[in-house]
Amino acid sequence: MDAQPPHPEMTPPEFLRLAGHPVRWRLLGELARSDRMVHELTDLVGEPQNLVSYHLGKLRDGRLVSAHRSSADRRDTYYGLDLPRFGGLLSATGGALHPGLRLAPPRRGEPLAGARKVLFLCTGASARSPMAAALARARSGGAVAAYSAGSHPRPLHPNAARVMREDFGLDLDGHVPRSLDDFAGETFDRVVSLCDRVREVCPEFPGHPEAIHWSIANPATGEADDATWPLFRQAAAELSTRVDYLLALLGDTLPSA
Repeated sequence: MDAQPPHPEMTPPEFLRLAGHPVRWRLLGELARSDRMVHELTDLVGEPQNLVSYHLGKLRDGRLVSAHRSSADRRDTYYGLDLPRFGGLLSATGGALHPGLRLAPPRRGEPLAGARKVLFLCTGASARSPMAAALARARSGGAVAAYSAGSHPRPLHPNAARVMREDFGLDLDGHVPRSLDDFAGETFDRVVSLCDRVREVCPEFPGHPEAIHWSIANPATGEADDATWPLFRQAAAELSTRVDYLLALLGDTLPSA
């Protein structure tokens, strides 16, 4: 019997060929947990910087990884992984073999067993960190005790309260800004920095909790509230997505009830 030509859908997806390289897969694994700079990735994967930069370039060309300049030092670049897009590509790859292999995204609002303590940090603690903490508390069903602090705390920005109320149904009106120093000596399961500047001054916490960095632009630019409103909605949407994936990570390590 003559051999039949392969079906087009059985050709390995470009995503699989791109992500499947051992070094690139390790880079993706590191970026799935935290935004990183090149020298950090070099240390984590144990490869020379020129090789890491080469593979990061390949991942950027394939739109698996994004890059932007650090707000703390414009000479530095942070790399990040678009988790929802990556999850969609993984799901499509599985579905190309069989519909039953499609992956489901993290389920929002599903209570977690056990309890965890998370500290969210940004410079002013007036926007990003209180929004992230509120989302983590609500989405975990109260299982995550989430706190917000800043290296130079300021009053809550009106647009932070507005976007949480209008887009997520959460009330931040009672938020009290707290200093990073207020939490010195406390233990946490995760410490998440949300801006590049505060990451550089973040102290070590007892027990050495995993430090996660989300390099998210500050929506409080100093302009009028109407002008920054779209920036707040964009930041809140990104935080919403990242919090969902953080809770999935915490749920994977939480003890069974």
